[in-house]
Amino acid sequence: METAVQIKLNMGLGNALNSACGKFDDAVALTGKHGSLSYAALAREAERVSDALRNIGIGPNEPVHVHVSNHPLDIAALLGVWNAGGVVVPVHRSTPAAVAAKVLDKTKARLMIDMQAAANSASVVTMITTTCPPDRPLLENAAFIIFTSGSTGTPKGVVVSHDAFYGKIQQIDSLLNFQPYENTLLVLNITFSFGLWISLLTLMRGGTLVMAEKFDPTTFLGSLVDNNITRVGMVPTMMRVLFSDSGLLSEIDRVVTQDKLRQILIGGESLGHSLASTIRQRFSRTDLIDIYGLTETATCDFFSFPEDYAKYPGCIGRPSPNVGFRIVDAYDAAVPSGTLGELQIHSPYLMNGYLDEPDLTTSALSDGWLKTGDLARLVDDSVVELMGRSKEIISRGGNKVTPGELEQLLCSHPDISAAMAVGLADAVLGERIHVLVVPRTGTSLEISALKKYLESRLEKFKQPDTYYISDELPLGRTGKADRGQLKMMIQSGAIASASAATSA
Repeated sequence: METAVQIKLNMGLGNALNSACGKFDDAVALTGKHGSLSYAALAREAERVSDALRNIGIGPNEPVHVHVSNHPLDIAALLGVWNAGGVVVPVHRSTPAAVAAKVLDKTKARLMIDMQAAANSASVVTMITTTCPPDRPLLENAAFIIFTSGSTGTPKGVVVSHDAFYGKIQQIDSLLNFQPYENTLLVLNITFSFGLWISLLTLMRGGTLVMAEKFDPTTFLGSLVDNNITRVGMVPTMMRVLFSDSGLLSEIDRVVTQDKLRQILIGGESLGHSLASTIRQRFSRTDLIDIYGLTETATCDFFSFPEDYAKYPGCIGRPSPNVGFRIVDAYDAAVPSGTLGELQIHSPYLMNGYLDEPDLTTSALSDGWLKTGDLARLVDDSVVELMGRSKEIISRGGNKVTPGELEQLLCSHPDISAAMAVGLADAVLGERIHVLVVPRTGTSLEISALKKYLESRLEKFKQPDTYYISDELPLGRTGKADRGQLKMMIQSGAIASASAATSA
């Protein structure tokens, strides 16, 4: 049996995938509803892309927009761009035209690839404009420009180098131990750094990537069984959706009985102790591994493994290899253990910077430390607990309220499966606290009873002013729960107050 390709730092993502294609040749690399590709076929399709780019005259480190939606040929497009010396800008096919135009305005790209649209076409590259993009030192050795709105709502192009992403993949694998011929289920978008690294690592190690274009609970559980899935990467919202349908419990039992699923990797948003306990209880033979990281850090900076849950419930765990961290006050001075401060990260895997945003880059990176904007506290030696984002802190009447603390307490209520808290402007108090709660299936949630529940457990200034009830949390484009969406829903009147309501 073949052994996995050994990952070497500075080898480059393209070279690593090319090596895997040569090593595993006829094995299935990618499969989905649009068909399958062997490793040899992946290499051939990538060569078609790189030849077309070279014929057009792609410049070194030139950004190329790649339209993706978890189609097997999308990975070939990524590899082809790298083999031609370009930088991948992943853009989801469902991205609204106005948003895609903003991204294009920032990248100044002249070339676009859509392998799905070009599957039966001789030309795989579209020239958007004849104007070449400017030379940018920031793009030297860059692998990706990944656009993320973060907490600002304005797209920011995060430039991640081959060395950073490749180096981080090496460290991830030292902890998760991917193997040849294992099957990974992809339900995450590959515009999302989480979806990218789990895809690339699977392929670099000679596994098969089973690609789903979207997350559907019934299809998801069927795929775990039918494809003998070894691991899957998910965001917590997907699990909340899964558990909201009690009719799927027997299907979950089928997955457990089959006993093939070795790892559930979860990240992208706060997991929470309650949801983690439910996942561990239902998927009792599978390791739940909680992962924290940012696009700016090439992801996966902290891991919480099964042995950590009992001792450190609700924590993000310990740092991954070669990752340093500190928790500091507003003046970047370290705070004592147990004290709330901003989490900052130092590692060899940080972004090059934000595309054409030197001031924003300087404000985010200081002396090699990346300011995450996340509030955290040190619980034990190297064990960190997140408490929310500094920009999400609610200031109500001069008192500071952390959304994460409030959400954690709400989710401890037996009738609530998920919760989200936001602050909205108020003429008297500065901000008022608005919370949306998702009741557990089959329960009858009374807001009046919930208020009494919180009154005995929470200071008065932290208690919500307005409640909303919904079947699910609002989601952003990556499938993560999105506070910005909730704020817009409330302000536009798209969701009605439920302060005196009862859910059925």
